[in-house]
Amino acid sequence: MTLSPKSSLKPKVAVYKFSSCDGCQLSILNMEDELLDIASAVDISYFLEATRTVKPGPYDVGIVEGSITTPHEVDRIKEVRAECKYLIALGTCATAGGIQALRNFSRVDDYIKTVYAHPEFIHTLETSTSIANNVPVDLEIWGCPVNKGTVLEVLAALLQNRRPNFPPSPVCVECKRRSIICVAVAQGIPCLGPVVHGGCGALCPANGRGCYGCFGPSSAGNFNSLVNTMVPLDRYPNETANLLRSFSSNSPAFRAAADAALKIASTKEAK
Repeated sequence: MTLSPKSSLKPKVAVYKFSSCDGCQLSILNMEDELLDIASAVDISYFLEATRTVKPGPYDVGIVEGSITTPHEVDRIKEVRAECKYLIALGTCATAGGIQALRNFSRVDDYIKTVYAHPEFIHTLETSTSIANNVPVDLEIWGCPVNKGTVLEVLAALLQNRRPNFPPSPVCVECKRRSIICVAVAQGIPCLGPVVHGGCGALCPANGRGCYGCFGPSSAGNFNSLVNTMVPLDRYPNETANLLRSFSSNSPAFRAAADAALKIASTKEAK
C-alpha cells in the first residue's frame, strides 16, 4: 500500500497506544527537525502523546504501539484495524508482546494476588500478545524502542510508493561496522547478536554487554547454532534461555530457541 493520495489531500495518520511504556511514541517525538518534514507531508490526525486535537477517521495509516493485555484492548484493536487502511505495529511490544509477555510463562493470577491488595479490581488477560496475534498487520517495526531512522524510512517509502528498505543484517554486522570487539569471543559473555535484527547500533555490545534481543529475530539468524554455542558460556543457570525470554520472548523463534536452550542445559546438568 502507498500513502500517495488520489487527491491533493495529505494522507491521514493516526498513532495509537496500547500496553506499553510510551518509549516508541517518544522516539517519534524525538525526531525533532524530521518531525516537521513529516508533518508537512502527512496529516497527523490522531496522536494523543503529541496533541489533544483529534480528527475523525477513517485513516490512511495507523501506527500502533503496545501489546494486547486486557479484554478492552482486544475490542479496541479491532476498531483500530477497521478504521485504518494500512496498519503498522510499532516496537517490540506491538510485534512480540514486549517485556510484559514474560507473564506468558507463568500464571498471571499468581502475580496479581501477590502484588495487589485488591486483585478483584484487576481485569487483565492471561497472556500478552502482539498486534498481529489479534488483527491483520501490514508492517512490523521492531525495536525497544524503535530506531527513528527506521520509522522515517517506512513513512518515506509509503509516500514514494516503494517497499521499505529493511536490511536483514543482525547485530553482529553492526558490531563489525563499529569495530566493536565481540563480547562472546573476547569475554565469554552470552550474546544474542548473531540472531537479532540490527537497528540499535549494537548499543549493548558497545558497552561491554551481550545483546538482549530488543530488535527481534533476524531472518538471517541460525538459532540452533546460537543455543549450541551460547549455552556452554552460561555464567549462571539458564542465562541464555533467560536472555531469549526477555524483550522478544513471545516471538515464535525466540520461544523455540529458549525451549531448546533449557533442554540443552538440563541435559548438561543430568550428565
